Amino acid sequence: MTNDTPFVPVKPYRTFEDLAVGEFRKSRERLVTQEDILTFARDYDPQWFHSDPELAKGSVFGELVASGIHVLAMWRQLDHEINSDIDFVCGIGWDELRLRRAIRAGDVIHVTSEITELRPSQTREDRGTALTRYAVVTQTGEEAVTFTSINLVYTRAGRDRAAASASASA
Repeated sequence: MTNDTPFVPVKPYRTFEDLAVGEFRKSRERLVTQEDILTFARDYDPQWFHSDPELAKGSVFGELVASGIHVLAMWRQLDHEINSDIDFVCGIGWDELRLRRAIRAGDVIHVTSEITELRPSQTREDRGTALTRYAVVTQTGEEAVTFTSINLVYTRAGRDRAAASASASA
């Protein structure tokens, strides 16, 4: 449940052809601390119920809660740990983003991902589109945040062409 797992860059090797609808992954657990919430809020989202524990007692939440942007930043970190082997071109959108439950200090979260649809590109052979349903899940199994991520993923042909182009320019 450590929060200090160092990021280790991984060269992605899985292309569009390697993915399968229904593929499910689950991250490690991460403890959300009051210090995490305060540090992020004071730097990026200083609303009073994210950045001041005393004032937050008078909010609808009754206590300090993590900013939705903070929860998504934690999602991003945990997602990289479980899906960094996929050779993404880039993300192009999120659909049906829902913040279903506040995340509080002491909550333990993990991330799940499930590929729900794979669409080969109709115009470019170097990529396809992968739709992935994500959830940030609490220690009780409750989905706190859910959304569908729309990502472009390199095909084998696209990855090989990009590699050849990079080595030619080196």
